[in-house]
Amino acid sequence: MRSWTALLAAGLAALPALAAPPDGPAAPAHALARKVQGRYARTQDLECRFVQTYTYAGLGRRQVSRGRLLVKKPGRMRWDYEEPSRKTISVVGSRLVQWEPEANQAYVDDRFDATAMSAAVTFLLGKGDLEKEFEISMGEGGALVLVPRKPDPRVESVTLTVGPEGEVTATRVVDGSGNANEIAFSDLKRNAGLADADFDVKLPRDVHRVEAPGARR
Repeated sequence: MRSWTALLAAGLAALPALAAPPDGPAAPAHALARKVQGRYARTQDLECRFVQTYTYAGLGRRQVSRGRLLVKKPGRMRWDYEEPSRKTISVVGSRLVQWEPEANQAYVDDRFDATAMSAAVTFLLGKGDLEKEFEISMGEGGALVLVPRKPDPRVESVTLTVGPEGEVTATRVVDGSGNANEIAFSDLKRNAGLADADFDVKLPRDVHRVEAPGARR
């Protein structure tokens, strides 16, 4: 079973208020960060389609996945992978479920620590602080580039492609090993009134439970 941490290392950003943007060359980047922040601060739920391209630096290969993403404040996130194989990753508060129906196996963590997720993901949940956690600059084509202020093997850099209303339409996260996780979002639906039940994952009675590495048997 592929590690959920690799899958969750995707970028976006909905943040608390940033400080006033500085003058000089950095001002446009901070202004754009504030625009993104304001957009997601006003977002209570989000639904979209995604195409994820994960490039393994050491292996020289790529994996392309497609599916649907649901997000709802506070603390609810669900990734439904449809291609190349079905898989669901759901986070509801302190509960994480990863289910692979084709293999009929699941990993469940009822003590999931959401702080283990990178800020490149937690902004989806309305958490994190870009200015405190990242150096912010403008990239090619007007993209927003974020570099962690503190060393983090999960995230070397995050690049956000931002639409005219402050919506994030694509993300690119590069980790400390050079692996790149790129996600393009489409068919964005905001504040549609998603139900809490939309994030529930009902596992079959005969599902095979996979233990976390190092767990006692």
